[in-house]
Amino acid sequence: MSRLFRDVDGGSLCPHGSVVCIGAFDGLHSGHRALVRHAVARARALGVPAVVVTFEPLPREFFARDNPPPRLTLARAKVEGLLDLGADHVGLLRFDAKLSARSAEDFVRTLLVGRLSAREVWIGPEFRFGHRRGGDLALLQAMGGELGFGAGEIEPVHAQGDRVSSTRIREALKAGDFATATRLLGRPYAIGGRVVRGKQLGRTLGFPTANLRFPKTPALSGIYATWVHGVGSEFGKSGPWPSVSSFGTRPTVDGVEPLLEAHLFDFAGDLYGRHIEVEFVAKLRDELKFPDLPSLTEQMHRDADDARGILSEHQRRATA
Repeated sequence: MSRLFRDVDGGSLCPHGSVVCIGAFDGLHSGHRALVRHAVARARALGVPAVVVTFEPLPREFFARDNPPPRLTLARAKVEGLLDLGADHVGLLRFDAKLSARSAEDFVRTLLVGRLSAREVWIGPEFRFGHRRGGDLALLQAMGGELGFGAGEIEPVHAQGDRVSSTRIREALKAGDFATATRLLGRPYAIGGRVVRGKQLGRTLGFPTANLRFPKTPALSGIYATWVHGVGSEFGKSGPWPSVSSFGTRPTVDGVEPLLEAHLFDFAGDLYGRHIEVEFVAKLRDELKFPDLPSLTEQMHRDADDARGILSEHQRRATA
């Protein structure tokens, strides 16, 4: 039975041992998945649980609260993805002032040894942890020799010559380069969540939308041709639904928080409360502030026409 835990301190979670991997895992790209799969394989070979340790908020967000870096994946999607990869337990540690002040040595003794009884600990290339980033592979190996666990670092993962990293993916998304983002992620970039009620302005303009909140700084913003997954065959269509989506703060109506709004073409139904996933295919334009709602509506019609054409060609190529 899988378990989610949030704290470094506490009782033993794996009294018979575990294999642990540690990282930020933002985006769960192909490099992250290689690390998790390696740890899971080692855990299965040793007959112990596989534990993934990660952080929320991300350390970079905590230290840059006034200007947080873009996020690729929200916490819930990350945890679900880690469990899908075979993790038995996920430590979504609360990264706060207390944790940031904890030394790497104390982190190892308290969590890795005390709570998780680690037999092996695996990290990605150049990973650092603990106060002032004092923990690295050398420290893990030295403490492992003393405390009875092994430690290793997986090789960097490359995709057609590019080293895979969350930073590189963020850059590609910002540039609207979804081909590169897909190659580095190992899958198309998508954002999932439960559909929430908005102000229903789109409905009054003839463009009802399925809305997903994104309470972090997003890695992209603008208007996009998208596929919506998870709509369900009960609405008369199998596979993803073609759509045009806006992701941003909606400056024309003085919005503040990021909102992902997907308008599904030729759709009639209620998606409130349903979990959907919006896959980004191509960027149409940047988010703009229009002088009035009629001007916005005219542009929305042009965006919808552009998105239909792009998605039709995208589908044609996929089935060719």
